[in-house]
Amino acid sequence: MPPFLAPFFSSRQQAFGVLFALVSAIGFSAKAIFVKLAYLEPIDAVTLLALRMAFSVPFFIVAMFVGQEKAAVMQSRDWFAVLLLGFVGYYLASFLDFLGLQYISAGLERLILFLYPTMVVLISSLIFRQHIGKTVMVALLLSYAGIVLVFVHDFSLNGDGLFLGGSLVFASALAYAVYLVGAGHTIARIGAMRFTAYAMTVACLACIAQFLFIHPLSALQQSGRVYGLTIGMALFSTVLPAFALAAAMR
Repeated sequence: MPPFLAPFFSSRQQAFGVLFALVSAIGFSAKAIFVKLAYLEPIDAVTLLALRMAFSVPFFIVAMFVGQEKAAVMQSRDWFAVLLLGFVGYYLASFLDFLGLQYISAGLERLILFLYPTMVVLISSLIFRQHIGKTVMVALLLSYAGIVLVFVHDFSLNGDGLFLGGSLVFASALAYAVYLVGAGHTIARIGAMRFTAYAMTVACLACIAQFLFIHPLSALQQSGRVYGLTIGMALFSTVLPAFALAAAMR
């Protein structure tokens, strides 16, 4: 660990954990920009999400089989956790986020979505009886007060769809917070990379299945610009941050 970082982290492992979390946050943040740029084309949220996951799923399928020779056998509770958390944390959260971005700006979406750490604190306090200190409570109040102020400002400028879009993104953040609370315990049992590979594969297949149920295959015929944006979204705002987040939680 570089000497100038020593006062801030208790170990090299913690420093790498923070670094991986930062990479994950930056990658997931860029997703909103990719989505807003793609919405300049005539494409809906279901198709856009399906393309993103279709370009992502090969990486997660490969990861399912790499380095798993000595992995412990997964129990039935592990499979249930992977299916449930993959569906809620990456499919449902992503779908709600994509819908919300049809109504609000990428900047406001990021502000709302990054309330998920506060939701993790509140959910953990309810489920695991973790005490919330005064400093954390003040931080929570400031976070939500700030969102209210942004909402009031944006509503005065253009209120069309603001509440609907904000509510969808807030629901997305809540789904992602539930995923994080549950993922920590599952990762401790089966491993970070393994969990991410399985959970993300579940999410990818759910998104693709939703598209096939709603749209014909001809809807995948999009412009080269859309394909370029969805490939970039898959690599830099899905695959990379998903594995970085798992490494950070490990």
